[in-house]
Amino acid sequence: MTAQTHPVDHELIQAAAHVARTRCRGDNHTMAAAARAQDGRIVTAVNAYHFTGGPCAELVLIGTAAAQGAYELNTIVAVGDRDRGVVPPCGRCRQVLLDYFPALKVIVGEGDRVRTVLITDLLPESYVWADHQLDAG
Repeated sequence: MTAQTHPVDHELIQAAAHVARTRCRGDNHTMAAAARAQDGRIVTAVNAYHFTGGPCAELVLIGTAAAQGAYELNTIVAVGDRDRGVVPPCGRCRQVLLDYFPALKVIVGEGDRVRTVLITDLLPESYVWADHQLDAG
């Protein structure tokens, strides 16, 4: 099955690359993420590496966005420091992103093969946390 691609938000890639270039220093911060909120704002974040398994940039971004009042994200991308370019989300981030934003678009790929796909395409036949919650009332 081939995933349907969507237009690539190059401004989002540039924002993440800028943060990776200017804010990622040393081993504690090696990845940057940028997401476009539903209202058009771009929110950025960096990972918080720790030997105990600190959070990825995508997970830090979810909290940063919420702190700024951006609760709906449309598109996200992660970029590595040292000009590593776009880096796809890890498995844990894919699951969390799916649970928070089931219609989220994710920018993946390298160089001229960069593309935008739905989070569901990155995690097919996945467990959806919201589908298994008991109704409160």
